[in-house]
Amino acid sequence: MAGKKPALGRGLESLFGDMEISVPAIGSTASGKKDQDSENAILYVDIDEIKPNSMQPRQSFNPESIEDLAASIESYGVIQPVILTKAANGYELVAGERRWRAARKAGLKTVPAIIRKLTNAENALIAIIENMQREDLNTIEEAAAFKAITGKYKMTQEELAKTIGKSRSYVANTIRTLSLPPEIVELLRTGKLTLGHANALGAVKDAGMQIRLAEKIAQNGSSVREAERLAGALMKKKPKETARPGTKTNDIRIVEQELTSLIGVKVVINGDDEKGSVELRYSDREGLEEIIDLLRKAGLKEK
Repeated sequence: MAGKKPALGRGLESLFGDMEISVPAIGSTASGKKDQDSENAILYVDIDEIKPNSMQPRQSFNPESIEDLAASIESYGVIQPVILTKAANGYELVAGERRWRAARKAGLKTVPAIIRKLTNAENALIAIIENMQREDLNTIEEAAAFKAITGKYKMTQEELAKTIGKSRSYVANTIRTLSLPPEIVELLRTGKLTLGHANALGAVKDAGMQIRLAEKIAQNGSSVREAERLAGALMKKKPKETARPGTKTNDIRIVEQELTSLIGVKVVINGDDEKGSVELRYSDREGLEEIIDLLRKAGLKEK
């Protein structure tokens, strides 16, 4: 009985169909125009005519891993073809950049490849899914790739989630990590924190407290559940922000800015969230008339 298909990358079925790959003997070349015209044909392409994927989500390649793969290729050749798409000059990698880099290191002149006609959006999606299937991307690389696809190619988070076999919340939470403080982003990039840790840290709104907690979690190797417990305890201990005499809370300052921008005149709030007054300030006769006109219009709308 056939095994269950993995969830990741279900949307690729529409791009690749039911493609069966039969790898020719190492050293053979493509034979006949019919094979060259077939999208599933395996061709041996000059390695110097191939350039990296401009939409490759992975930002770094482990040199030791490439060395190990190059040693394997020297002994057994490239077992799995790379996937390419035609570019202005030569070809661009869609999937298999590690194999291509290792093949160059091993001194190969050609590599087995399958040439596909793909849109830029399809190219970007396949590059992401290939890396995710190998668990090679860190959280920040995934986040940057998700943001690029939803932004540049106008794909909704729901559509992207369906294509890669993940939930919409997974996509949303991953993209959200890009807005965390740089110190936390670096911990995610280096694998010292996971997406689960980042979600736990999201409960802490103060950036300084977030950073300190993130560093503590990374240093102690805390589990996600432990991170959630620490974040919850931290928020319970946080005292409510109150205004000292002559000062304002950040919340009040934010409201002042929003109202000033909304109505077009300077708004000043005196007091705290319990009691106080709201001032509409002007610097000349024209400013006063604008405020009077604004209030009259507001009164007419109420009626």
